[in-house]
Amino acid sequence: MHGADSAVDGEDVRRVVALAIDTLRGADHHAWEAKAGTLKWTCWETLEHLADDLFTYAARFGLAKPPMSALLPFRTSSDRSGGPENVIFVERDSGPEGLLTILEACGGLLASVLHTAPSTTVAYHVFGPSDPEGFAAMAVVETLVHLHDIAQGLNLEWSPPRELCERVLKRLFPHVAIDCDVWETLLWATGRTALPDRPRLTEWRWYGTQGV
Repeated sequence: MHGADSAVDGEDVRRVVALAIDTLRGADHHAWEAKAGTLKWTCWETLEHLADDLFTYAARFGLAKPPMSALLPFRTSSDRSGGPENVIFVERDSGPEGLLTILEACGGLLASVLHTAPSTTVAYHVFGPSDPEGFAAMAVVETLVHLHDIAQGLNLEWSPPRELCERVLKRLFPHVAIDCDVWETLLWATGRTALPDRPRLTEWRWYGTQGV
């Protein structure tokens, strides 16, 4: 078990993806076309987007020298107007189990790549270049908050480990004061909710470049 002050790494990605899959296996198979929380995407689309994030993060670190000024030149597309633009899509006939299989595969791929990447490697992100630890924290945040969105749409409970929320907050949101529940703070920092003394954010970002 990691302490709250330790680095975020690929094993944290593997762990949070496994927790997500365990939660989603309890979903109604007919509910995946519901909207995911406050997003404009369905629960299915949001999980595809999450798998796509994990895959494209991994691809960056498959290069000996990742690009520092642009995304990799994958061809992206969308299944519908307003839907997410992805590299990764899941065969609909495979059902929710196929969707979870692809999520696990993409999470495992990222975890493995982060494990072998030199800690000094830096890759491009739209919020600024970051190292393997930063990308691990980004992947964890993407998984935590998109599971929150999906769980709302599927009417499931999602309550992630507080120590993991604290570590990613400290790594990516150093400007955010943690003076209440760390999960609620992370949801506030990513524009999902209001706090008693802080209105809901309409714009937000993380800072992955610290330590680079």
